[in-house]
Amino acid sequence: MFKEISLKKKKRFFEKKHKINRKIIFSPLLVIPLALVFISSILIKSVQREFLQSDFLNHLFTGLLGYFLAIFISYIPIERIKKYLIPFYFCSLLSLIFIYFFGISIYGAQRWLSLGIFSFQPSEVAKLSTILTLALVLERKSISSIKDLILPFLIVVIPWLLIFFQPDLGTSLVLIVLTFGMLYWSQMPIEWFLILVCCIFTSLFYLISPNLLIVWLPFMGYLAYRSSQKKIIFSMFTLALHSLVIKLTPFIWEFGLKDYQKDRLVLFLDPSRDPLGGGYHLLQSKIAIGSGGLLGTGLLNGKLTNLQFIPEQHTDFIFSALGEELGFLGCILVLFLFFVLIGRLVKVSENARTPFESLIIIGIASTFLFQIIINLFMTIGLGPVTGIPLPFMSYGRTSLLINFICIGLALSTLNRSRSLRNQ
Repeated sequence: MFKEISLKKKKRFFEKKHKINRKIIFSPLLVIPLALVFISSILIKSVQREFLQSDFLNHLFTGLLGYFLAIFISYIPIERIKKYLIPFYFCSLLSLIFIYFFGISIYGAQRWLSLGIFSFQPSEVAKLSTILTLALVLERKSISSIKDLILPFLIVVIPWLLIFFQPDLGTSLVLIVLTFGMLYWSQMPIEWFLILVCCIFTSLFYLISPNLLIVWLPFMGYLAYRSSQKKIIFSMFTLALHSLVIKLTPFIWEFGLKDYQKDRLVLFLDPSRDPLGGGYHLLQSKIAIGSGGLLGTGLLNGKLTNLQFIPEQHTDFIFSALGEELGFLGCILVLFLFFVLIGRLVKVSENARTPFESLIIIGIASTFLFQIIINLFMTIGLGPVTGIPLPFMSYGRTSLLINFICIGLALSTLNRSRSLRNQ
């Protein structure tokens, strides 16, 4: 009798495990990225017509490898990786430092390390390590005073500086945004969040119209005064912070940015000022998207894409190939898939068992959302060229693998939240 009961328990266990496997494999969190990889592989093939010189197979195989890697990670409870996070963080910092001595320089930027048979981009690894380590710190203590912000900012500032001076403006912006997203999710007072975000506007006002600062700085001080018990001290701290941003802005503009980066930040307002130089990418990208019309020219049939009018179209400007060959409806379909993916990630974060897991997933969602928005704005001419890739679609093996690892972490969190509900 006891033997019969144990056999029934084993049967139920295996049936449940098989059911969970099917849920993982057909989860929108995994199916949507894989669909985006297949679509972009065809677009990359269209950009690079010659089979032997095309990266579409590399992109496709990397995506499939990432798919199975995500499934594997989904069975690992995130709590088990906590003890490895600090070493992982310092290893990622070490790889960023190695770039300055042993890095591979492409188009004037030193961002890759070669390990013989393959090369990788440490800044992509640093994004993940920063999310994980920041979640570890924010889980332990809520943000209730200025002192509570010191350690989180130290964790972010070190990789940010190393990445910014590679130079890699795009990834450094991603680090800032994911930090803001995770601080907001950790229930930092909304006024504090606004004060930090508004540092970006302080810098922009200084560059565009310094006279606006006469009104802007007192407003920041007033906002700080209203949002803290230690009103005078916090107001002085806020004014000092924004004054520091004003002092650092010309230094970063002069010494932190390369000439081509300055051109990109300025020329998106009027790319026709330099149609054969800094504005060339933006102009050709808008022409390609516009020529696609409603339905597009068809896969592999884009004239501007086939003739390679847009440099590096398979990486940063893959969305322009999508617009030309699949048209407005194709773009809407892809954006809908991204919308569903981000929505699922936010829902997983809301239902996570622990704050640690929740913070990790919201950091991942913030990263994906910012990259999607900036890349889209860049390709349609509403933003400067920053070199930020489109998740799962832009060619880049390191970025693609890291993105699938992030999906694996989300699936792991989802599995644990489901098992909690089933108990």
